[in-house]
Amino acid sequence: MHDSLLVGALGIVIAMIGAALRRTQPEQAIFIGEWVVRYSQLLRVLLHGIVVIILLVAGFFLCSTLGNRYHHWEQAQVAEIAATVAGERLEQSAPQVRYMVEEPFTYNRQINDRIVRVEDTQKVSRLLALAGSEIQVTIDQIRNWQDQTNHYQIDFTATYQVTNTLAETQELFFEISPPYGYSLLQNFRVEQQGKRLEPTNPNNYSFPLRLEPGEETEFQVTYQAQGAPRWVYNAGGQLLSNFRLTIDANFSQADFASGIIPTQMQNQGEGTVFTWVFEDNVSVRNPFGVFTATNPITNTGVIPRLLLLAPGLFLWWILLLYLSLPLSIRNVAIAGGVFFASLLALTYFSRVIDARLAWTGISLVVLVLVWGLGNDRQASLAAVLCTIAGMVLPILGLLVPYSGLTLSLAGLLSMIWLAVLNWYGVQLKKS
Repeated sequence: MHDSLLVGALGIVIAMIGAALRRTQPEQAIFIGEWVVRYSQLLRVLLHGIVVIILLVAGFFLCSTLGNRYHHWEQAQVAEIAATVAGERLEQSAPQVRYMVEEPFTYNRQINDRIVRVEDTQKVSRLLALAGSEIQVTIDQIRNWQDQTNHYQIDFTATYQVTNTLAETQELFFEISPPYGYSLLQNFRVEQQGKRLEPTNPNNYSFPLRLEPGEETEFQVTYQAQGAPRWVYNAGGQLLSNFRLTIDANFSQADFASGIIPTQMQNQGEGTVFTWVFEDNVSVRNPFGVFTATNPITNTGVIPRLLLLAPGLFLWWILLLYLSLPLSIRNVAIAGGVFFASLLALTYFSRVIDARLAWTGISLVVLVLVWGLGNDRQASLAAVLCTIAGMVLPILGLLVPYSGLTLSLAGLLSMIWLAVLNWYGVQLKKS
């Protein structure tokens, strides 16, 4: 503001001096005339600068608002995709075979003001490793259209072999718990050698058995359950021997969980069959199984980053145009409108189609429009080259993975054009 007042006051002073000396001293009149010309040029530069600054400020607020909206839209899209696989997991723990042994222990006891060490025995639980596990799981996925989430229907069948590897007859306890995280559990059955076993207490599936040394038996566990779109088997740190888990996932986008790579994966129709086989003494620390994978969410944050850098890109482009063509204030204002309108269109078109495809179509429209900046074919070509180097390629560079290479190419093209224009005598008509 102070600079504008200073320039305006200087112009008035120069005009008054020029009127007073115009008829008296030709040499001074020529000198004053040169100052008047320089003043008019300075005033023109100042007016152009004011227009460019107004466009930059307005464009900054426009692009920051668009960037904020686009960021929230991307986050909402991510949350919507995550909601389809969100929720608890269905987890089946491996059964345990427990037995009791007596072990000696000592403790101190005070008798008649004396500390006496007492030796006694106590019963301690020990675990016996399963001799074999054959597990078959069939999973069907159900889509809940009300909350746009997925659910699993589980059909679980398992056969566990228990062998008394101890040197004496033992009272053993076969213990298994229902799956964790289910919303519906039905037909939970435990059988031994085809005979159904009933728990002594509700939800306490602990069944006693007595086995001679080397004797073995089998338990069958079956149930149907519904729950979250993730089913895993938790070995609980046990050593797995003769273990086989087969999961028949009858839906698309099924993938193995926890990074435990299946021994075999086989596509079957729209689904996939996952098989884990462990022959001898394998310990799996993390629960492993199947979950529903989502489509990868890529290119997030690209448009907000582009909108954040948009004022700088506009300055790059308009500077190339100033160094290449004579521009009026009206053309500068129109060019600024075209630039930010193109970004506005790109922001909303990229929500329905690929951003690079959208920018390709918008660029063609912009190139057709800037052809009219020139007074002849040579000037029009100059405007098109400036737009390609200062607008089309830089924005494209921020949309593609190879941003550095594309921006470097745009900068090199800009410098080549300016060098050819100024060093090789290319003449453009003045408007």
